Parts: sequence; C-alpha cells; structure tokens
Amino acid sequence: MASEIKKIAVFTSGGDSPGMNAAIRSVVRTCAYLGKECVGIYRGYQGMIEGDFKPMDARSVNNIINKGGTILKSARCEEFRTAEGRKKAHEQLLKEGIDAFVVIGGNGSFTGALNFNREYGFPVIGIPGTIDNDILGSSYTIGFDTAINTVVDAIDKIRDTASSHNRLFFIEVMGRDVGHIALNAGVGAGAEEILIPEQNLGLERLLESLKRSKASGKSSSIVIVAEGDKTGKNVFQLKEYVEEHLPIYDVRVSVLGHMQRGGNPTCFDRVLASRMGVKAVESLLEGKSNLMVGVRDTKLVLVPLEEAIKAHTEIDEELIRVSDIMTT
Repeated sequence: MASEIKKIAVFTSGGDSPGMNAAIRSVVRTCAYLGKECVGIYRGYQGMIEGDFKPMDARSVNNIINKGGTILKSARCEEFRTAEGRKKAHEQLLKEGIDAFVVIGGNGSFTGALNFNREYGFPVIGIPGTIDNDILGSSYTIGFDTAINTVVDAIDKIRDTASSHNRLFFIEVMGRDVGHIALNAGVGAGAEEILIPEQNLGLERLLESLKRSKASGKSSSIVIVAEGDKTGKNVFQLKEYVEEHLPIYDVRVSVLGHMQRGGNPTCFDRVLASRMGVKAVESLLEGKSNLMVGVRDTKLVLVPLEEAIKAHTEIDEELIRVSDIMTT
C-alpha cells in the first residue's frame, strides 16, 4: 500500500511559457486547501539536485496569476540526464521529506520525470507548459494561446508598415519543428502564405503564390515562416531567393524570437493552468503517478507520460484547408 502523501514539490523546467505562474499558484493553493505542505523547487532539476527548496503557502503566490515567466525560475540540467545526477536529486527530496512532485514543462522535462519514477518509484505528475503546443495527448498546452496572440499583435503592427511601403515581410515565429504557432497566427492575422514543417511547399510554389498575390492587386504581403520550416535553409535565404527571382518586391525579414515567450498570460491560459494544477495535486493524492494532465474537448484527462513524450501533436488539417482558401 502506498504511503500517504503529505508534502508535494512543484517546479518549472525547460523553456518558460506564459501561464506557468498560474499553474504554480494552483498547485500551491490546492495543497493548502487539502491540508498538504507544498515546496517550490527553484531552477528545475538543477535546483532539485542542489536542494534549492522553499516552503510555499497560499499567500506566497499572491499576485502572480497575471505574470509571465516563472517565479521558480527554470533551467536545463544536463546532470539530471545521468544516473548519478538523479541519485543526488532523490537524496535531496528524501532529506526535505518530499513525497511527490509536480513538474510543469515540456517533452524533455517529462522524459526526466519518467526516468526518475522508473528508478525510484517516486510519484510524479506532469503539467504541459510550452508555447509550442507540441505535447501529445493534450489539445492545448499552457502558454500556447498567449504566444499566438502575441504573434498576431506583432503581425498586425508589421502589416501597417508593410502596407505603407508596399513591402513583402517574412516573419519567423517559434515552434521548433512543429507549425502550430505559425498556422494559427497566420490564419488569425490574415497572412498571404504560411510555411510550416509539416508541409514542404517548395520555393517554386512560394514564388507562384507571391506572383498571384501581386497579380490580384496586393501591394504588400505577409509570409509567416515557422522556425522549423524547410522551404529554405533559413528565413534570410528565402528573402534572397525572392529578391533574385521577383525583384518587384521590396523584401524585409522580422524574426520575432523570444518575445513570444513573454507577456501576461491570456485568460484562457490562466484558467487552463488553474484547472491543471488542481487536477495534478488531486491525482497524486489519489495514488496516481507517471501521468500528464491534458485537455481534450474542454475536459481534463490523464495521459501516461510515456505516451505524451512519444511524438508531437499533429497539425490541424482543417485549418490548413482554411488557410489555403483564405489566401486565395
């Protein structure tokens, strides 16, 4: 019979995403509500190895639900990838009297939690926090909605100057090797073309699309490029290719970069993070482990960590079709 869980740790790991603080707040306050102790681990797995712990109560998470980033900081930890590093982490957790933990992060963070659980049988629950929306088993990850709204806002501003100067803008967005941010933000902002890793359109089709846009009377165009797209070696090569073959265009490049990770989380991300935090703590207290809290059809679900890290989420084919129609 599993021992009673009295003290739960929470930490953020990997790349930060808007809404992580809301998830931390939810875990801490759920523990307080259910009469359990909660400990924050600073700097993810690195802080776990070093014993960088701090007790947290309901008041310690006041006024953070609206803040981007993560108050517990985040880090990537190579040492935790080793058996020796995980052994140090386990010793620190036992020393602090921690019985289980909630990890808020992405694929790499969940892989670390899964390996740790397999070696020590330590109860773990994952909450998907990544702007890329690439975790299998959940329709949305914390931070994705905020990121696409940030991108749309930036595109709207860039379109103003594109229209004023009759320019073509290539706008690179994040997403690693998936195109969820590019596709959703591109449709939402009315981009003339969207280049994503899941569809290798090729340079010739890009030129034909731009020619059609010009022939239809468009004096400026916006092309959204996911950072993992393989149409060209990079977004700057695309610029050079178009300038060489379509000199009628005045081409500019804007790489949005890490601004997509920042900013106040949207209401959607705050509510999602709050729901997932409650579910994570309750699941641990029910004796569940090695699971990720996901959302499907607005309902929370529990997904085995092993399944969540197997592959990326698939691109929305219907949204691709909508994009094709809208760029006519």
